[in-house]
Amino acid sequence: MSQVTIYGIPGSPYVRMPLLACEEKGVRYTLVAMNFGDQKSPEHLARMPFGRIPAIEHDGFRLYEADAILRYIDEVFDGPSLTPADPKARARMNQVMGIVDWYVMPSLSAGIGFNRIIAPVIGRLVNEEAVQAAIPLARTALAALEDILGDKPYFAGDAVSLADLMAVAHLELVPFSPEGAELIAGSPLLAWLDRMNDRPAVAKTAMRRMMNLPEPELA
Repeated sequence: MSQVTIYGIPGSPYVRMPLLACEEKGVRYTLVAMNFGDQKSPEHLARMPFGRIPAIEHDGFRLYEADAILRYIDEVFDGPSLTPADPKARARMNQVMGIVDWYVMPSLSAGIGFNRIIAPVIGRLVNEEAVQAAIPLARTALAALEDILGDKPYFAGDAVSLADLMAVAHLELVPFSPEGAELIAGSPLLAWLDRMNDRPAVAKTAMRRMMNLPEPELA
């Protein structure tokens, strides 16, 4: 089957998600690297009218929205399934994906992670108010994920699912900021993060690697 073309900015958590899915399933892909601001170009708006990333093309089929892209890759291509067969496990996967998108992303990823890790590297000003405002929601989001993970190796059970891929894309850098390190200290999510980081797909697509970020010091 022909390869997938992925359009997006290297290092973006949302661009990383389809990369992770392709790596986990052994799908051939090409990443067309974009720069900050390219999302609003006429060329990209033709692919994604809202000017966001990622977008993909596969055999003439265009698709945007990371959640839809993840599910498409999992359903269309051979390789290990990333969606549980059991309805309850599948519902749990969907629940975690929603938590990550609605609560983890604006707090831990955009509020804390971007300002503490990414902004200094790309020359943006750090928004201290945004960092502090993100902490209460970040704390609640991590507690919810801890509760769902329980003593399972992965969020939906014994096997990696789309929920784990979506979560690791946003949580990778949490331990590398003062606020994130404090929030996640002693959490079972750290063991989960270690398991995920040991996976070849996760190591190959690590945000630090994709953006050539310096190795952050643990807070």
